[in-house]
Amino acid sequence: MAVRKLKPTTPGQRHKIVNEFDSVTASKPEKSLVKGRTKSGGRNNTGKMTMRYIGGGHKQKNRVVDFKRDKDGIPGVVKSVEYDPGRTARIALIYYKDGEKRYIIAPNGLQVGQEIMSGKDAEPEVGNTMFLSDIPLGTVVHNVELRPKQGAKMARSAGSYAQLTAKDGKFVVIKLPSGETRLILATCKATIGTVSNSEHMLERSGKAGRSRWLGRRPRVRGVVMNPVDHPMGGGEGKNSGGHPRSRNGIPAKGYKTRAKKKKSNKYIIEGRKK
Repeated sequence: MAVRKLKPTTPGQRHKIVNEFDSVTASKPEKSLVKGRTKSGGRNNTGKMTMRYIGGGHKQKNRVVDFKRDKDGIPGVVKSVEYDPGRTARIALIYYKDGEKRYIIAPNGLQVGQEIMSGKDAEPEVGNTMFLSDIPLGTVVHNVELRPKQGAKMARSAGSYAQLTAKDGKFVVIKLPSGETRLILATCKATIGTVSNSEHMLERSGKAGRSRWLGRRPRVRGVVMNPVDHPMGGGEGKNSGGHPRSRNGIPAKGYKTRAKKKKSNKYIIEGRKK
């Protein structure tokens, strides 16, 4: 996978950096694993705008991705690696030996024709899903479950990964992409390897129109609004502002919003990086 910087032949291409899509091997998705996607434009059932800055965009279809990887003991073969408009990572189409087809999040290094496995019989190789209790210490993983059989919830975006650092009874210690270190039940599953398309963070859209293709309307800064619209609005000239805060008045940049008595706090060994 690689990115390509365009020559500045137009203002929109001057700073544009795009993905090469060299890892993608199929142009059309598997029909049985595709669902239609409706767009609301940020409006609710009465037509009132409830979410700002949403609207337009290219027509897209949802791919049904398997985050549970519950076909234990049944080998599958990678048929193709595809683009998914709904996520930053690439997805891989798997043909299982029993005839079923499923999409999974494609890890880095997954090749077409490669065989993958999940469950107790799986080896710690890229693309295989195993129970955390069976994964060797120090292994880099992604698609980590928080609760058994819940499906992957953590380390799912392009280039992200977590690391198994220790085992402690019925728990294992995982270092997450945010820098947080926490206990997770050893009966949860995770997939070996890092998520594909790690160059996604290097991409630059180059122009405002590309954001419109993605369905994002222009975002208005709070300081240019009126006082009735935002806590940071108002004032003559450039005198508006004050302490950064949200439209609801919640301070930003350092204000902690996590509940002090949250039940899951006892599983967190070290908080995320500040």
